[in-house]
Amino acid sequence: MFGADKGTADKLDGKKLHIGIVQARFNEGITNTLAAACREELIALGVQEKHIDHVLVPGALEVPVALQAMAEADKYDALVALGCIIRGETYHFELVANESGAGVTRVALDYQLPIANAIITTENLEQAVARQTEKGRDAARVAVEMANLLGELN
Repeated sequence: MFGADKGTADKLDGKKLHIGIVQARFNEGITNTLAAACREELIALGVQEKHIDHVLVPGALEVPVALQAMAEADKYDALVALGCIIRGETYHFELVANESGAGVTRVALDYQLPIANAIITTENLEQAVARQTEKGRDAARVAVEMANLLGELN
């Protein structure tokens, strides 16, 4: 089994990795906290700050196209998608949540590039606030672990 003999520390070693972050500005109070937590965790995992590229897009629907451009650059070991979609009174929530999620997955599969999807979807602002820091940290850990796994598999 791939990765079975590697310890957790090896799986979360980001020293040699280049990571790209795409952050949606919509609900920026939440997405700024997601981004800060993600960057802090990436650095704690050994990713050099100079090897973290961070771009902003207007909203969650724009995240996949920026991820795709970064994937085409062929310089990243993993990418991170950050955003926040809070349910409203219309169907727009479902459309944005479903299409942004599908777009992120499509880019990951098309480019065989790990993408940690931390576009959080919540019922209300309180749920978003409760999740923002841990989801940012978790996205960093997922990106590093999956970059190392794919590096091992390839």
